Amino acid sequence: MNKASVPQEWANLIGSSLQLPLTAIKQSLSEQVASLFPEKALIEGYGCSFDLQQFLEDGHCEVRAKSEGIHNQIETAYDGLAYGLREVFRNVWLEAEWQGNTLDILTLYYPQVYSTENYVFILANEKAIAQEFYKAVCDWGAEVRGEVLVFDGGGWDKSRELFEAIQNATLENLVLQGSLKDEIATDTERFFVSREQYERYRIPWKRGILFLGPPGNGKTHCVKALINRSKVPCLYVKSFKSEYATDQDNIRKVFQRARQTTPCILVMEDLDSLIDDQNRSFFLNELDGFAANQGILTLATTNHPERLDPAIVDRPSRFDRKYHFELPAEAERVRYITLWNENLLPELRLSESGIAEIAEHTEEFSFAYLKELFVSAVMQWINMPVAENHMDTVMRQQVVLLREQMNSMTVVFPDEANPDTEMGEQMRAAAMMMRRFTRRRR
Repeated sequence: MNKASVPQEWANLIGSSLQLPLTAIKQSLSEQVASLFPEKALIEGYGCSFDLQQFLEDGHCEVRAKSEGIHNQIETAYDGLAYGLREVFRNVWLEAEWQGNTLDILTLYYPQVYSTENYVFILANEKAIAQEFYKAVCDWGAEVRGEVLVFDGGGWDKSRELFEAIQNATLENLVLQGSLKDEIATDTERFFVSREQYERYRIPWKRGILFLGPPGNGKTHCVKALINRSKVPCLYVKSFKSEYATDQDNIRKVFQRARQTTPCILVMEDLDSLIDDQNRSFFLNELDGFAANQGILTLATTNHPERLDPAIVDRPSRFDRKYHFELPAEAERVRYITLWNENLLPELRLSESGIAEIAEHTEEFSFAYLKELFVSAVMQWINMPVAENHMDTVMRQQVVLLREQMNSMTVVFPDEANPDTEMGEQMRAAAMMMRRFTRRRR
């Protein structure tokens, strides 16, 4: 950024304000800015939605740091190996060029007792210009592009990592019973292209779909595939719990943001863990109460439908369709094993008879456990003498071992293992090794 000089009396404007009691900081800075620029129009607003950096990076304005005699606090954040470093504006004074207008922007960031204060001051020749700029930045930041909006701890975060992980999930590599996959795909596709029909027949353009069934049978994969297929923004709710807000406050935030982002998919995985006796009534009011949820497809999953109140499961207009994801029958196990087998390197593949045998002897295995069967078999194959490592033999042995595990302990399903636990680490390591011995499908 280029530099723009400022008079000396402005130099420590932000720093001196931050030395005041917390309750006086904003008021003091507001008074000082207004007195220093009586000829300018001043607007003030919360900075949580004011993502100036994203607006700048996408080429919608240019900024210069007013840095002569001023210390601009700009933090450096690390976003991991894939994204590297980025700068984060904290307490800065900038001059922006936007649509032929010059504006001064002061951002204020400091800790409060129970939260962090994020505030912005904008100076322009006219109040309307300052307001239009503030709205343009907030509108741009509110759009979801190449990310998933994740609600957790009482606030929203944009996750590029989750969005990119979803790109690998398709309905083509999902095996479900009978016509279930086609029914779900048709249901969701029709919703997003049928707005005019809904409005013509005066039906609220909203939809609720609930996936039910034991863990590890494709619910999460199906959700990811539908998000990937639909190409509309996705909002994902991890929890309604937070330290400084009630469940009701957070439920309201979730639905307000969904209504601002339509059409969209609102995902609530493990719904039974999100809803309890204290927040159920408020959740139901937001789901189908007075506020219109036009354009929102609410997609929820549960491993334990018996834990959900009948008002959620059985009431029409809340979750219009309920799809059951059961343990795969032998025909689905054959299809799943064949799909995996085709992606293995030739020396690792089962024979035709081996596929049929393994499918027959894996009754009560979930899809996730069938996946673990392949992962563990490949790892075992690597460590065996060459003369003994025919995959049919290795797979038979692993079926016996996993069957014993299923019968002797509570199963941790690989697709649903917590990545922060030791088991989760082992699953990730196994999955990485598995990728080394498979080939991409053409």
